Amino acid sequence: MMSNSFVNVHAGEETGDEAKRFFVLGERIERRLRIRGNWLNLFDVTVPPGSRTPRHAHASPEVFRILEGCLTIWRQTDNGPEEIEAGAGDIVSIAPFMVHGYANRGTVPAVFSAVVDRDMAEFIEEEGATEPPKARPSAETIARMTAAANAYGITILAA
Repeated sequence: MMSNSFVNVHAGEETGDEAKRFFVLGERIERRLRIRGNWLNLFDVTVPPGSRTPRHAHASPEVFRILEGCLTIWRQTDNGPEEIEAGAGDIVSIAPFMVHGYANRGTVPAVFSAVVDRDMAEFIEEEGATEPPKARPSAETIARMTAAANAYGITILAA
């Protein structure tokens, strides 16, 4: 008997819920799965070389699985700050309200899958651009995204 937990990522095309692409502060984020009425969402995130996400915190946990490249993940644990070099196949969990951020210090894009909650998914989908940026984010863009993040329960601590 087949489990009902199998998800065919192409099946959503029939319902109009296919993968959608967004750009947030230079990162390409593709929705792979959204379970409506639930908190579970799956996105693939591509982080260009030299790009980073500022330290931030939110109420929901996150799980990252590195697919390609290497990502430096910083998180504030109960034992103090921790920096992790995560490569393909590594899985990193972020606890609720844990301050964290990440950077691609390599020379090739880093790609990871992220399991996120509804607020994070809505932030990405409503505030993300549909076209890739032509330049690095300006101070105005970062300020606008920081304010928008706050509306979704995401606190940006350092941009």
